[in-house]
Amino acid sequence: MAVLVLIECAEGQVKKSALEVASYGAQVAQALSTIAVAVAIGDINPDALGTLGQQGIQKVYYSNQPEVKNFVPTAYAKVIAQAAETSGATVIILANSNIGTAVGARLAIRLNGSLATNVVSLPEISGNTFTVRRGVFSGKAFADVNLTAERKIIAIKKNTFEVLEQEGTAEIEPISLAFSEADLAGAPQETIRTTGKVLLTEAEVVVSGGRGMRGPENWHLIENLADALGAATACSKPVADVGWRPHHEHVGQTGTTISPNLYIAAGISGAIQHLAGVNSSKVIVVINKDPEAPFFKAADYGIIGDVADVLPKLTEAAKALNQ
Repeated sequence: MAVLVLIECAEGQVKKSALEVASYGAQVAQALSTIAVAVAIGDINPDALGTLGQQGIQKVYYSNQPEVKNFVPTAYAKVIAQAAETSGATVIILANSNIGTAVGARLAIRLNGSLATNVVSLPEISGNTFTVRRGVFSGKAFADVNLTAERKIIAIKKNTFEVLEQEGTAEIEPISLAFSEADLAGAPQETIRTTGKVLLTEAEVVVSGGRGMRGPENWHLIENLADALGAATACSKPVADVGWRPHHEHVGQTGTTISPNLYIAAGISGAIQHLAGVNSSKVIVVINKDPEAPFFKAADYGIIGDVADVLPKLTEAAKALNQ
C-alpha cells in the first residue's frame, strides 16, 4: 500500500500547488504508516522532480512521452492508474485544478474508486473509511463525505494546505506506455499558452480590475501595482466580455476560481457570481468609490476612493517596501 500524488508542472517546473499536494500526501501516508510516491506527466524536466523528497516523496514516476506533452485526460488517467498499480497505491491525491478534476473523475471510473473534490481537510481514518471535508456551494458551506471504496481519490483545494519541508531526495523512474486512439481521444490540436509573469491559478497575490477602471487605457494602473507586488492580474466578467482584457483573466463563477493569499479588487462592484470565484482568498481588499458597493461586505479591508487616485499610491507604497 502507498499514497500516490499527481505532480502538475508548468514549462517543465513543478507548480506550487503540486508541492501542497505532495505535502498533503506525505501526511496521509504517515497516518497510514506507509510511503508517499508521485507521478508527473507532460512536458517535464526530470531534474526538477528530485527535490520532491523535501516534501516527503520517496519516488517519482514520470512520463514525458510525445503523446502526453499536452494534457489529454484519458491518457493522463492511464498513466496515473499504471503508477498506482506499480506502486500499490490505494490513495491518490490531486490538486483541485482543471487537470485534477478532469482526471479524478476518469480515475474513479477506471479504478472503481471513491472520489472527493475541493477537499479542505486531512482525512479522518476509521478502518477502510476516510472522512474528508469539502467546500460546496461555491465555498458557502462544507460537507463531510465518507470514502469507502478500496481506492480513494482526493482532490485538494489549492492554497489551503501548508507546504511542509524536510530533508530528502526522491528517486526518479520513467514510465513508458502504449496509447491507443481511444486513450488520445480529445487530444488538443493546438495549444495557446497564456503569457504573463505570474500564472493566475498559482499566484499568491492577485490584482483585479472591473468596469470601474473605465477602459483598457487605464489598465496600466492594475499592471503597475501587480508588478510592484509580484502579483498576477485578473478582471471581472464584464471587462472580459467587452474585450478590455482576455477571457483567461476573468475570475468568478463562470471564469477561473482562485484562492490567493491576497486579492485586490479595483473598481469591481462584487456581484455574487464574481465573489463565488474569489471568496476563498485569505485576504480581500476592495477599492471602490461607491461606499454601497456589495463587495465591501465581503472585504477584509476596504478603501473608498477613485481607483485612479488609490492605485498609484498603493503602487508607490509597495515599491517603497521592496527597496
